[in-house]
Amino acid sequence: MSEQPYEGAYEGYDPYQQAHPQPQAEWQPQYTQQWEGQTWETQAQLPVSAAETAYLPPQGYGEPSAHGAYGQPLPPEAPTPAYEPSAYTAPGDAGMAQSGGGSGVDEAASGYGPPTVTGNPRVTDAQRARAEGRSPIIEPGMQPAALTALLGLLLSGAAAIGEYALVVPLVLLQAVTAAGWFRLNGMWPARQGIALAFAGALTADVALLVAGRENGPAAILGTLGVWVLLTLVLQLRSHADPDTRMYGLMATVASAALSIVAAGHLAAEPDAVTAGAAAVAVAILARALPLPTGASVVVALLAAAGAGIAVGGMTDLGSQGAFLGLAAGACALIGHRVASYDYPSRFVHLTAGVALPLAAAAPAIYLLGRALG
Repeated sequence: MSEQPYEGAYEGYDPYQQAHPQPQAEWQPQYTQQWEGQTWETQAQLPVSAAETAYLPPQGYGEPSAHGAYGQPLPPEAPTPAYEPSAYTAPGDAGMAQSGGGSGVDEAASGYGPPTVTGNPRVTDAQRARAEGRSPIIEPGMQPAALTALLGLLLSGAAAIGEYALVVPLVLLQAVTAAGWFRLNGMWPARQGIALAFAGALTADVALLVAGRENGPAAILGTLGVWVLLTLVLQLRSHADPDTRMYGLMATVASAALSIVAAGHLAAEPDAVTAGAAAVAVAILARALPLPTGASVVVALLAAAGAGIAVGGMTDLGSQGAFLGLAAGACALIGHRVASYDYPSRFVHLTAGVALPLAAAAPAIYLLGRALG
């Protein structure tokens, strides 16, 4: 029996095609997304596998020539046109706009920097000054100085009336001190820390009213020690990282200390508070005058001494009020300087800029009032 070739086992079987494989006739294009600047574009991509490239001849880059060969070089790219500032762009912003910063007029008007892919936070005046190598000191100005003077005059007049009348402006001073210190350190909102510092100040006031002025140092220092311990315990219970806890601890302790020390106005002699608070009010107003820094400081100290003499003449201090006014004015200028540093803003100027001069002057008013009285 003759053997017949086995057919039909593999449909479409062709021995010649198996011996001489032909390249695939065509590819099915697949579309992938490519990032091109700020838009999304689709472009046909030809899938190439390792098995197919093994049978293909070396290919160059470029477009196919008239004979179907790949090897022509790519045409040179057109040069990027140079930036030409328009009529609406400020001359100083041409470099920023050329680097992709956008319209210089919009950025200069809004106070924002060039756009970024991660966001565009506003740069504060202090950060801009530090980046440019200038001093980050920005003084509060005349409006906070006027509020400080008003609060100082309230303290001066209330001290002449009585200690219970003095409590009203003193509590306001302590509240503004507690809030302003946290904002000065860039910590906001900090409601728990502000409430803790303000509670310590109120505790010191109550202790002074109960114990009397003769026991003022014990009431103030005792309250301060208890509040430092309480702040430590609360910070140990925090679940924040160690650096954050340490930063919060120092800010809370400092805020509580300043608020409690401000109670020194209540512990000092009434005549000393009357002269010292008036001297602080005059000194801060003089410091806010548009004068050079050195001249402004000298004028402020002289004004504080003059206010001490004037108000001291109405009390039992007499001419010794000049020393009290000078010391209170110097401490007020230190508080004014602290409120101007590193994180200035309108809220800082209307809180720390108002309260710190009077809070910093409280120890000097208490000590010199005791010594001169």
